[in-house]
Amino acid sequence: MGKTTKATLVFLVLFIGVVVYLSMTIADHECRICLTYHGRTECRTAASGTEKTAIQSATTSACGTLAGGMTETIECENTPPDSVSCRDH
Repeated sequence: MGKTTKATLVFLVLFIGVVVYLSMTIADHECRICLTYHGRTECRTAASGTEKTAIQSATTSACGTLAGGMTETIECENTPPDSVSCRDH
Protein backbone atom coordinates (compact mmCIF):
# COMPACT_ATOMS: atom_id res chain seq x y z
CA MET A 1 0.00 0.00 0.00
CA GLY A 2 1.45 3.36 -1.02
CA LYS A 3 1.84 6.49 1.12
CA THR A 4 -0.98 8.26 -0.67
CA THR A 5 -3.39 5.40 -0.04
CA LYS A 6 -2.46 5.24 3.65
CA ALA A 7 -2.83 8.99 4.02
CA THR A 8 -6.24 8.86 2.33
CA LEU A 9 -7.43 6.06 4.60
CA VAL A 10 -6.25 7.91 7.73
CA PHE A 11 -8.02 11.07 6.56
CA LEU A 12 -11.26 9.20 5.84
CA VAL A 13 -11.25 7.45 9.22
CA LEU A 14 -10.63 10.75 11.03
CA PHE A 15 -13.27 12.55 8.97
CA ILE A 16 -15.90 9.87 9.63
CA GLY A 17 -15.01 9.93 13.33
CA VAL A 18 -15.48 13.69 13.53
CA VAL A 19 -18.81 13.55 11.68
CA VAL A 20 -20.13 10.83 13.99
CA TYR A 21 -18.92 12.68 17.10
CA LEU A 22 -20.46 16.00 16.04
CA SER A 23 -23.76 14.43 15.03
CA MET A 24 -24.08 12.83 18.46
CA THR A 25 -23.23 15.95 20.46
CA ILE A 26 -24.74 18.81 18.49
CA ALA A 27 -28.42 18.20 19.34
CA ASP A 28 -28.62 19.33 22.97
CA HIS A 29 -32.28 20.42 22.78
CA GLU A 30 -35.32 18.69 21.33
CA CYS A 31 -38.55 20.63 20.85
CA ARG A 32 -42.01 19.63 19.66
CA ILE A 33 -44.35 22.31 18.38
CA CYS A 34 -47.94 22.26 17.19
CA LEU A 35 -48.97 25.03 14.82
CA THR A 36 -52.29 25.92 13.21
CA TYR A 37 -52.31 27.74 9.87
CA HIS A 38 -55.39 28.26 7.67
CA GLY A 39 -57.40 25.94 9.90
CA ARG A 40 -55.00 23.00 9.65
CA THR A 41 -52.79 21.86 12.51
CA GLU A 42 -49.43 20.14 12.22
CA CYS A 43 -47.08 18.98 14.99
CA ARG A 44 -43.36 18.46 14.40
CA THR A 45 -40.26 17.68 16.45
CA ALA A 46 -36.72 18.94 15.83
CA ALA A 47 -33.40 18.82 17.67
CA SER A 48 -30.59 21.36 17.65
CA GLY A 49 -27.82 22.93 19.67
CA THR A 50 -30.10 25.64 21.05
CA GLU A 51 -33.74 25.64 22.07
CA LYS A 52 -34.48 28.60 19.80
CA THR A 53 -33.04 26.83 16.75
CA ALA A 54 -34.90 23.59 17.55
CA ILE A 55 -38.21 25.51 17.74
CA GLN A 56 -37.41 27.31 14.48
CA SER A 57 -36.56 24.02 12.73
CA ALA A 58 -39.75 22.34 13.95
CA THR A 59 -41.78 25.36 12.81
CA THR A 60 -40.16 25.30 9.37
CA SER A 61 -40.92 21.59 9.09
CA ALA A 62 -44.56 22.05 10.08
CA CYS A 63 -45.03 24.94 7.69
CA GLY A 64 -43.58 22.84 4.88
CA THR A 65 -46.79 20.81 4.86
CA LEU A 66 -49.22 23.58 5.86
CA ALA A 67 -48.22 26.36 3.48
CA GLY A 68 -48.18 26.57 -0.29
CA GLY A 69 -45.74 29.01 -1.85
CA MET A 70 -43.24 31.47 -0.44
CA THR A 71 -45.74 34.06 0.84
CA GLU A 72 -47.74 31.48 2.81
CA THR A 73 -44.54 29.89 4.12
CA ILE A 74 -43.36 33.24 5.50
CA GLU A 75 -46.79 33.91 7.04
CA CYS A 76 -46.90 30.42 8.54
CA GLU A 77 -43.39 30.65 10.01
CA ASN A 78 -44.39 33.95 11.67
CA THR A 79 -47.50 32.38 13.23
CA PRO A 80 -47.03 31.66 16.95
CA PRO A 81 -47.21 27.93 17.71
CA ASP A 82 -50.21 26.57 19.61
CA SER A 83 -47.89 24.62 21.89
CA VAL A 84 -44.17 24.19 22.45
CA SER A 85 -42.52 21.54 24.59
CA CYS A 86 -38.75 21.23 24.84
CA ARG A 87 -36.38 18.91 26.64
CA ASP A 88 -32.63 18.82 27.05
CA HIS A 89 -30.60 15.80 26.03
